[in-house]
Amino acid sequence: MDITELAINLIDEDTDQPRYQFAEESLQELMQSIEELGLLSPIKVRTMPNGRYKIIYGNRRYKASKMLGRATIPCIVSHVTDDLEIYLEQVAENLTREGFSPIEEAEAFDKLMNDGRFRSSIKFLSNKLGKPEAYIKNKCELLKFSSAVKKLIVGGTEIRKGCLTEDQLLPLKDLPMEHRDPIALIVARDELPVSDVKKIAKLFKDKELSASTKDKLLLKTGSGLIETWSVYEQNRKERIKADAERKAEQEAAPPGTGSADAGNSSEQPAVKTAAAPAKAAAPVYGAAGGPALIQSNLQHLLASIPAYEPLTPKVMRSIEQVQHDDCAGFIDTIDQLLDSLEQYAAEWSSVKELVITKMNAAPGSE
Repeated sequence: MDITELAINLIDEDTDQPRYQFAEESLQELMQSIEELGLLSPIKVRTMPNGRYKIIYGNRRYKASKMLGRATIPCIVSHVTDDLEIYLEQVAENLTREGFSPIEEAEAFDKLMNDGRFRSSIKFLSNKLGKPEAYIKNKCELLKFSSAVKKLIVGGTEIRKGCLTEDQLLPLKDLPMEHRDPIALIVARDELPVSDVKKIAKLFKDKELSASTKDKLLLKTGSGLIETWSVYEQNRKERIKADAERKAEQEAAPPGTGSADAGNSSEQPAVKTAAAPAKAAAPVYGAAGGPALIQSNLQHLLASIPAYEPLTPKVMRSIEQVQHDDCAGFIDTIDQLLDSLEQYAAEWSSVKELVITKMNAAPGSE
């Protein structure tokens, strides 16, 4: 490998090369090192038809040497002209260097796969660059995020305020953009660990939560979102447990006993509920001779909600004892209750309208 001293004024930077972010502090440190120790590694250039040279790799060393006023710089001269071969070498070299950002990597991989000059497969890149296919795929997932989020992405795994690591972002990659980017900015602002990001992503992937509820959740802080996830997860587990117990009771009921009867069995603990009609309505849907599934769900819900009682003056006065630091969490809990009640109200209002429509359409109705 021959090393040649070339005049710096005959060398041009490659504006199409994969690395373009250069931290000023890092550049100053490199300048100091070159001034004290000299340039320890040559840069690599390729010959151009006009007698000049273009950098293949070593842009930082070239910049630092030029800023120091050096007249020449040691170079490895290449005569390669194939664009794919040159770009692959540039990417491979930068992958071994510190400071090659995750976004620069992602853009380089994406360019190699989608630019008309290259059109490389991910398997080809994996073999050429010595990186697993999953590594390349994960890097490209970062390109899904907006420019505002991309600017915050840094290398490494250290959680820092106002920054985002690849590990923090990947759990959010499959969310819709209207949720993905705002959550990413919350994660950066509140320095959320990866474990918390995964919980928040799981909450926003839940199909039982309406889009409007998810939009409201974006107004919360990171800790508020984690608290919401915790409450929601606990409620979900309780619903699953209650459903399993109800199913077990129904299976254990004597033949001929309907699910509605089992739900009101004397073995059930007494619960004060809103007054029920004196006579149960006839099934709306379902096979003859058996209670309707929708009616069973309604009766179960009604049995689980205590009858309304106004908050006593004593309870109202206790609000004054709520500590300032607990207010945000208290408000979040109220919001969760109101959101849940609103969803129940909207859903059962729709059911009521369907029943009224069916009743009015029945023969003999006026």
